[in-house]
Amino acid sequence: MSGPNSSYDPVQVTPLGEEQVFAMRDEALAAIEAAADLEALKQVRSDHAGDRSPLGLANREIGALPPQARKDVGMRVGQARGAVNQALAARQEVLEEAAEEQMLLTETVDVTLPWDRRSRGARHPITTMSERIADTFVAMGWEVAEGPLVEAEWLNFDALNLGADHPARTMQDTFWTEPAENHVVLRTHTSPVQARTMLTRTPPIYVVCPGRVFRTDEYDATHSPMFHQVEGLVIDEGITMAHLKGSLDHFAQATFGEGITTRFRPSYFPFTEPSAEVDLICFVCRGSGLNETGDATCRTCRGEGWIEWGGCGVVNPRVLVACGVDPERYTGFAFGMGIDRTLMFRHGVEDLRSFFEGDVRFSRAFGTEI
Repeated sequence: MSGPNSSYDPVQVTPLGEEQVFAMRDEALAAIEAAADLEALKQVRSDHAGDRSPLGLANREIGALPPQARKDVGMRVGQARGAVNQALAARQEVLEEAAEEQMLLTETVDVTLPWDRRSRGARHPITTMSERIADTFVAMGWEVAEGPLVEAEWLNFDALNLGADHPARTMQDTFWTEPAENHVVLRTHTSPVQARTMLTRTPPIYVVCPGRVFRTDEYDATHSPMFHQVEGLVIDEGITMAHLKGSLDHFAQATFGEGITTRFRPSYFPFTEPSAEVDLICFVCRGSGLNETGDATCRTCRGEGWIEWGGCGVVNPRVLVACGVDPERYTGFAFGMGIDRTLMFRHGVEDLRSFFEGDVRFSRAFGTEI
């Protein structure tokens, strides 16, 4: 039976001898000191402190040594590795401070430069179109009138000759607030602004009323539960349909270009009598119904030559009476168009949802108007 090898001398283990371990340590310390930046130090860490470094491999060999040699060699290698790690940490701190100082020098921000380093936003096209329409009528001497989005049922319906059994009062078209006995709705058109104007002003009245309205429509390419309308109201002595036609022709030309006219088709609205649908002559084919080359149907008007635009008419005397205006002395006209629809016509937008999705790239395409 063999006994322990008590005659083993650890000094004889030359690969892990004192001189060799110190040489590995000194080589690592020299490389650490020579590292000029953090990237170089990272490479030094891998070469001299990693698992495949000389000291790392030496540390793995300790387990293969006889028991008598392990203690001295383990202490020697451990001290060497500790010295290397301390040097790495110290050099890391120095290089990080140097890198930060260099960054402060090279990346200095000049606060006197323009501040808009992030990409600019864009005004919403519906906003700019609303302002363009308002400017058209202000230039004619009209005023811009506004009203609340949450409106009394009487102003939204009754004052405008919409009876209690009118289909628009049902939940299919109107957003009603709770409790129902308060008789408050989200306005379904901007006509309540006209009623408020007649109740608070004395004729003559010339106002245009752009704004948001709400109806319980589906959200798709051509419908939205929230959209935008512009309505106009004139109350004065001697007002006729001819004044209405001239005003809408001017509105059409200011919006779509010279030579654009309108036509009336008989219709019915509770708040006007007589009433008419307003058609706009196609601003692409100019009423011909053909495309630019004349060999196919115009895609804008689908060959009709006219585009449905809105509704209009002479203000119903019942509306005048409800709003405190003498129908024997005053007459007037009113009209209403969709701003979203007008914008879609003017710029060829095919999907109404594009206006409400908040993509700034879509808004930028319309340019900036002030």
